[in-house]
Amino acid sequence: MTNAKSRWINAVFVSLLAVLLSACGGSGYQTKGIEGLLPALEFSLTSETGQPITQADLRGSPTVVFFGFTNCPDVCPTAMARIAAAVDAAQANDLNVLFVSVDPARDNPARLMRYTNFFSDRVTGATASVETLKEMTKRYRATFGYDEPNEFGDYNVSHSSAMYVFDAAGQARALFRPSDSVAAMASDLRRINQG
Repeated sequence: MTNAKSRWINAVFVSLLAVLLSACGGSGYQTKGIEGLLPALEFSLTSETGQPITQADLRGSPTVVFFGFTNCPDVCPTAMARIAAAVDAAQANDLNVLFVSVDPARDNPARLMRYTNFFSDRVTGATASVETLKEMTKRYRATFGYDEPNEFGDYNVSHSSAMYVFDAAGQARALFRPSDSVAAMASDLRRINQG
């Protein structure tokens, strides 16, 4: 094989590889890009102040949404600590984090406020009726369910562990999973925050 032919084959191979890689990871996100895969941010909840809150109250700034509950022993506090660290690292001061409790029977506004204030002043707690929460989680392909109460009436709530990131216009942009590093989350928050 001649050197010219070898160089030509290598050039074609490199070009094809670049096309394949861009098709596989073309979103450019370090986490999971979900542009065009989920509907825009839309909700009607009761905030930790006891007042109604909708997507219109958060429009104009990127918003991270996480479904959890304050009695969660591990997933929720870990997720909240990670997103607080990522927001700090991204220096995204105008970014909102919405902690949506799927345990409205126990998570009243005062309890939600105590919980969210522990992690960051960028986090706002909110909840709603179980039916409203089911509609919202279904919209974003999330899930939650209640275990049987024990003899003391305590129960666990199973729920999705991902965080949904929406841009300032309310469009779904990224999904943060427990396996994503804080650095990767911060990088994507900076990208989304810059538009």
